[in-house]
Amino acid sequence: MRISLDRPDRRAAVRATLVIVAACLAGPGLAHGPLPQKVVETVTIDRSADAVWQHVKDYGDMRWHPAVEATTADHGNDVGSVRTVSLEGGGSLVETLERYSAPDRSYSYKLSSEGPLPVSNYRSTLTVYPLDGGRSTVEWTGTFMRADRSSKPAVDRDDQAAVRTVTGVYRAGLGALKRLVETN
Repeated sequence: MRISLDRPDRRAAVRATLVIVAACLAGPGLAHGPLPQKVVETVTIDRSADAVWQHVKDYGDMRWHPAVEATTADHGNDVGSVRTVSLEGGGSLVETLERYSAPDRSYSYKLSSEGPLPVSNYRSTLTVYPLDGGRSTVEWTGTFMRADRSSKPAVDRDDQAAVRTVTGVYRAGLGALKRLVETN
């Protein structure tokens, strides 16, 4: 049995087929999981890069950050060193040093285990850059995914919560570092 469509019906059938094909092709792209997030915060400090580096160079010492109660690192500044950061008010973070360069005044680390932050796959770099006039800029960069990787994350574990939390951690730390270094 053969069905014959006149020209307007054929055009409608072709359009409907194209819409269905387009929806099928776009569907997987529209239904995605979490996207990588990035936060970059900087502060300019009225001290030399070397003076600032003296306060942040020890991977096992984060007493310059107001949210940190205590820090230990099992192998100091050696790549692979595991740092435990005990937070004021409870909770802790376990991080692993991935790169350390004293000449570049920079180190990178990753979050090794789930902690109180609403993030996963977290990696961070802290770098001190020299500026003219004996000043410096500290840049703290983090890349991460939200903690809740489902398609409908809980409000306190979604992209906005992750970015807001990391931004707050970086701003608080950099502000405290600036006050500490400029008053010494």
